[in-house]
Amino acid sequence: MKVLFVGIGGIIGSLLRYYTGVFTHTWWGSEFPLGTLLINLIGSFFLGWFTYRIIKRNVLHPAVATGIGTGIVGSFTTFSTFSVETVTLMKAQLWGFALLYVLVSAIGGLLMSWAGCKLGSQSAGKMKGGLPS
Repeated sequence: MKVLFVGIGGIIGSLLRYYTGVFTHTWWGSEFPLGTLLINLIGSFFLGWFTYRIIKRNVLHPAVATGIGTGIVGSFTTFSTFSVETVTLMKAQLWGFALLYVLVSAIGGLLMSWAGCKLGSQSAGKMKGGLPS
């Protein structure tokens, strides 16, 4: 059952990523990979929130929760695209963009994940052993 939900979630997440990337590239139109950055930051925030608000409270059936977390968010976010885009920026000698992209992705991803966890644990009430405080 989990495999089915992960597969369906994977389809949804990959389509969301594709269309978010297309829209962002059309709107932004720069060599800086803003689409992937936004996708990964949004995914980091959502997964943090989802983990602390939904999964830790057993709000959803485990198969559905796995379909959303691993399927949708896992296929929506992308480390491999981030890596290739960083190398592409470096090969084009856009060192400032490459450094900015790496720093904002790493630090921003952690901060967004923390914010999502914090919001999720607050909206869920006090949680035992919760990370955010």
